[in-house]
Amino acid sequence: MRRTERLFGIIQTLRTARAPVTGRALSEAFEVSLRTLYRDMTELVAQRVPIRGEAGMGYVIDNDFDMPPLMLTVDELEAAVLGAAWVAQRGDAALARGARDLVAKLPAAVPEHLRTVLLDGGLKPLSLQASEVDGFDVSDIRAAIRDRKKVAIQYADGEGKATERVIWPILIGYAEDVRVVAAHCELRGDFRHFRTDRMAQVDVLDCAIPERFANLRRRWERLQAASGVCQ
Repeated sequence: MRRTERLFGIIQTLRTARAPVTGRALSEAFEVSLRTLYRDMTELVAQRVPIRGEAGMGYVIDNDFDMPPLMLTVDELEAAVLGAAWVAQRGDAALARGARDLVAKLPAAVPEHLRTVLLDGGLKPLSLQASEVDGFDVSDIRAAIRDRKKVAIQYADGEGKATERVIWPILIGYAEDVRVVAAHCELRGDFRHFRTDRMAQVDVLDCAIPERFANLRRRWERLQAASGVCQ
């Protein structure tokens, strides 16, 4: 592990710890000697990271300290790039464009020594089957989830039988070949899962979902002991 990555890791460990962390615990976690760990702490303090404590007593970091958002390790950066590449392949048009824009912005925002991760990346998502084509802009559903709005849909089941429904969407699941909306269905009075490629028409209504989103989500999660089959 490079020293820069280790320094970031130490900061992150202290930010998430609920009690002072001893130098020995940190040295063991990052597989360095205590002498190296003490030098690291001295360097962080010199860079004005608000760490308090002494050797043998434990270290803490001020609660209001926050790391700049793009102080990433190599693993974190590769994870971000790989995830963005998958979204660019499988997301709706707006989400795919956002993923490509994200990757395009990263070289100007990360340290120079990490730019090779972006330029010469060795990770790439592979698609073994074609994705089903949606008949509407899935970003409308994403907006409805953010705004906690009801959505009216025309939906065809696996046998092609069409129905009109009003749903309370809570999340969109992205699989290899399909996207699935988990929602409370007013027609059935229960939770259902709707494939986006079977939605013929989607209209976001100017009606707020009448239940707190956190409660709705918890009720759905309790019903997921069995595998979720699209209906």
